[in-house]
Amino acid sequence: MWIGSRSGLAVAGLWLALLPAQAQQNPMDNPSVVQPKSEKAEKPPVAGANSFSEGQARDLIESKGFTNVSALMNDGQGIWRGTASKGAAKVSVSVDYKGNVTAGQE
Repeated sequence: MWIGSRSGLAVAGLWLALLPAQAQQNPMDNPSVVQPKSEKAEKPPVAGANSFSEGQARDLIESKGFTNVSALMNDGQGIWRGTASKGAAKVSVSVDYKGNVTAGQE
């Protein structure tokens, strides 16, 4: 049995119309497709070219609820480091080039 080109196109179009919408979408948009990791996720503080001034770093730290921010110094890796208070605890604080504020025990 010979199928003409028009019939073949109609069959292909019908086949595509019957496919579930999920099968027709871009596979990279499909959550069931494992996406390759483009870069390793780093935990803050992340070293990089820091464009924050000391005052801006202090403001970011204070915006996270810390008080008595002192001894802020840029460590040469683009991370501002210092000390601050959170409640009664004195903690070490840092601000990386992305604006991430982190705190640890003093």
